[in-house]
Amino acid sequence: MCTGKCALCVGTSLYPLAVISIICNIMLFFPGWDVKYARNQQITEEVKYMGGLVGGGILVLIPALHIHLTGKQGCCANRCGMFLSILFAAVGVAGALYSFIVALMGLINGPYCKHFLIIWGTPFKDREESYLKDRSTWGTCIEPKNVVEFNVGLFSTLLVTSALQLILCAIQMINGLFGCLCGTCKEKGPL
Repeated sequence: MCTGKCALCVGTSLYPLAVISIICNIMLFFPGWDVKYARNQQITEEVKYMGGLVGGGILVLIPALHIHLTGKQGCCANRCGMFLSILFAAVGVAGALYSFIVALMGLINGPYCKHFLIIWGTPFKDREESYLKDRSTWGTCIEPKNVVEFNVGLFSTLLVTSALQLILCAIQMINGLFGCLCGTCKEKGPL
């Protein structure tokens, strides 16, 4: 496959992943589908880091645009463009890695919720056994309703999405290196 066509494929694949990351992060601000928790600052700490919005969203969307445009003509025959795609892909790797780490920490620490009837906190943080392995402990969170399932679903989606973004941006870094050093393929017409 031509390095330009590969860049086009990678860039196009990054768009929906960035949109999914942004949507998941925005949804995490509204546990129980209610705005009162965000207004009262009663949301999981990792949501405030905006890993999906900033990392998996903006820091991947900008490189996706450049990578997509680098391969837009099929084979760009532009070594400088391929070199720049390496740099942009590195930004994408950093953004995806940030999103991955924040989502992982969100899953490990668990949601911020009301437990023991009056106490707000993260009841699953710093436990010996992970709450993810024992679904019977999920009832510890009283409010917001189904917040554990909500957080696990969205943080898991962010984790998978950012892992795919990381892989695609790393592929583009290698593809850009080949395109920069070896030149991009360009069909030569008859002499």
